[in-house]
Amino acid sequence: MLIDDYVAELDDALAGPHGPKRDLVVEARDSLLDTAEALEAEGLGRAEAERLAVTEFGAVAEIAPGYQAELTAHSGRRLGLLLFVSVPITVAMWSVLWRLYPATDEAWTMGPAWWPVVSRLLDVVQLGVGVYGGLVTFALSRGSRWIRRPRLATRSLGVLVWTALPVTFGLSLVLSYGTGAASPNTLTALPALLANLVTLAMWGLQIYGATRCVRITRASVRTA
Repeated sequence: MLIDDYVAELDDALAGPHGPKRDLVVEARDSLLDTAEALEAEGLGRAEAERLAVTEFGAVAEIAPGYQAELTAHSGRRLGLLLFVSVPITVAMWSVLWRLYPATDEAWTMGPAWWPVVSRLLDVVQLGVGVYGGLVTFALSRGSRWIRRPRLATRSLGVLVWTALPVTFGLSLVLSYGTGAASPNTLTALPALLANLVTLAMWGLQIYGATRCVRITRASVRTA
């Protein structure tokens, strides 16, 4: 097999973010070209030098699992960092808005008795997701030497997002139900619209990252 054919096969065998995947494939190609050029300088023909370089590099079936593990960990770190940053931002944003609207302490006594409990539960769920995202990010970076299965850590993030977001959405709907005339909320249209747009954007990014993580961890099983 010539170098171009080998690189194409390796590229097809890997799944992951475009940039990191391209960097790994280019790195493999450069290494193969360097080896082939060294062999060619020793007197071998170009085609023979490429075939020998490919043979020494290893079969795709042997090389792909290591590359795929790196791509899987990279995807997990991306999603973990996104959760660690975006979830606290969302929680802080809504907390500030709830404190600003209404501006009086008396208005909070007008809300239903269950409203503070649901609000606190929503904060706990969201912050728990953010903290877990930070822990997985650390585990897949500086703690990678202790993580023998980065695929499981990455997959757990994807599953967590797909589990936590419906719960978060449901609790948010319950809170919205309690924002009637007798509730503590007097949030005006513009702040609410902006906050909802930011929240939906964050959720969209999280869903995209979670879907990619689940898909990549499936690819990791196929290349193992």
